[in-house]
Amino acid sequence: MAKHVRVGFHDRCFDGTSSAAVFSRFYRECIDPQAQYHYTGLVHLPAGQSLDEGIFDGDENAIVDFKYSPSPRLTWWFDHHQSAFLTPQDADHFRRHPSDKKFYDPAYKSCTKFLANVAEERFGFRAQPLAELIRWADIIDGAQYDSPEAAVRMNVPATQLALVIEASGDDHMTIRLIPELASKSLEEIMRLPFVAEEFRALYKRHENSLEVLKRHSSCDRGVVFFDVIDYPLEGYNKFIPYYLYPDCFYSVSLSRSPQRIKVSVGSNPWLQPPPDRDRNLASLCESHGGGGHARVAAISFNTDQVEQARAAARAITENLRS
Repeated sequence: MAKHVRVGFHDRCFDGTSSAAVFSRFYRECIDPQAQYHYTGLVHLPAGQSLDEGIFDGDENAIVDFKYSPSPRLTWWFDHHQSAFLTPQDADHFRRHPSDKKFYDPAYKSCTKFLANVAEERFGFRAQPLAELIRWADIIDGAQYDSPEAAVRMNVPATQLALVIEASGDDHMTIRLIPELASKSLEEIMRLPFVAEEFRALYKRHENSLEVLKRHSSCDRGVVFFDVIDYPLEGYNKFIPYYLYPDCFYSVSLSRSPQRIKVSVGSNPWLQPPPDRDRNLASLCESHGGGGHARVAAISFNTDQVEQARAAARAITENLRS
């Protein structure tokens, strides 16, 4: 009987989905060519909640580009977020239980590149066939675009695919895409009918979101703020604030999905704040139960916690503007 491998990954995220694809190809080529894969998309949890132990139902269980779990059922783990551990106890568990299958390095801009490098160096994986995917995951997750226009106008397959991954209303879209990412070029994937059709619809919504954010955003003391909880805009392009306000340093926003309310906090990749305005955004969000990276972070709230989310967003906005 084929081995059942469960892969949990950061859902609605180009880097998380790409990490799952690279892990699957690595595992097939270097560990077990007969294994069968089952995927679970993971989203960041409100403060105080932990990963459901029930997701670890495989013969082997992996998490990529997402928080650590001390579960003895977790076999493989790769992450690069500053806020990789839900609690100090989880961080201590990781340190006290070294494993040759669990890896963490917050210096990497993308988990995809981190995973590919570790798999190549430790297990002899041939990452070259996925070089295009790995390069673009690093650009997209590390916000290393040449300009705000390049990030917002979406005129190459990678940025088009990122829109599909991050904004599709189909909860199974990322899971459908993982095997394609592991075996096809990004251009080939964008030609698949189910992807092309989804992109056309989402790009119309993207153009609409540009207009909504123009009307509902404001910039004060180098910080853009907007609240679009009342609009179906989860998955909006996170670079729009810097496209609209190229002189801003930071952005803070509130958005809603059927599962959560999200406070997103980001920094302008093309304009660094002066030293006295520089903030670690992951640390700011951690103080409200969230986390992420030093330059981009977020907080998740339950759908009935609108006022708590707005209070957190206001506090972070004032901190960044001070």
